[in-house]
Amino acid sequence: MTIKSLSISASTIRYVILLSVAILFGLSMSVSVDAQNKRKTPYWASIDEPEARMRTGPSTEYPVKWVYKREKLPIKVIDIHQDWRKIEDPDGDQGWMHVRLLSPVRTAMVIGKSNAELLDEPSPNARVAWRAEPGVVGRIEDCKDGYCRMDVAGRAGYIDVRKIMGEEKI
Repeated sequence: MTIKSLSISASTIRYVILLSVAILFGLSMSVSVDAQNKRKTPYWASIDEPEARMRTGPSTEYPVKWVYKREKLPIKVIDIHQDWRKIEDPDGDQGWMHVRLLSPVRTAMVIGKSNAELLDEPSPNARVAWRAEPGVVGRIEDCKDGYCRMDVAGRAGYIDVRKIMGEEKI
């Protein structure tokens, strides 16, 4: 009985690995785009790239209005045109971004002129867990009764919705 050996070069292995990663990345992007295509406007989302261009219209043929260099910045999606989203940024500026630059992950930015308190519980009488300066961005969830749970790099607490941009005020 003869056993034949199979010889695979290192470059072939690298090619197969890179191809697999590209396919998985493409599948995850299509799930994110599909999720955003089914949402009703307005809704909150966030910028998902280190650099994202806002344009004056829904195409790369329109001029760039702003270049954002702040990943996870919360934005409000106010209109949909195919793969383009009309957004409003924290300063109230509006324009169009391609859907691949956005994430359905909800974030919020601390607003105001002073530090905001993040509390142990969603109650005005709760203990202060920590404070965040205006401009700090974090992931939010569980928004109800005027508070959202906000996580900034692993530190979490409940914040009054009037102190953030990224959730409707009550």
